[in-house]
Amino acid sequence: MATPVDPDFRARLAALNEKFAVTVPVTMEKIAAALAACQTEAEAGAPPAEATLRQLHELLHGVAGSAATFGFATLGREARRIEHTLREVMATGTGWDAVVPEVEKYLRWAACDPHATIYD
Repeated sequence: MATPVDPDFRARLAALNEKFAVTVPVTMEKIAAALAACQTEAEAGAPPAEATLRQLHELLHGVAGSAATFGFATLGREARRIEHTLREVMATGTGWDAVVPEVEKYLRWAACDPHATIYD
């Protein structure tokens, strides 16, 4: 591995990792709120409105795209997995009922230890 030109690189990266870690609970609260909004709109197995689904999708997409960069690989990977499932719901209009327990499980797991490497 090449030595970074900037001698403070590792310190700055650690600071960014810590800054990201502080945002995780707030982001999980936003995901929980978006899920609640979706659940309020969902009727008899039908998915919520597109705009509400899009909000949940964008939050998951944001975590999926950034978490691994800051040392939260599993958090990001699971967000990506759920994001893909949600994208299918948005494309087909079916499968919403399977998304809810997945997001709920994700939120419970993240509340315990979002830095964990094992997702259960």
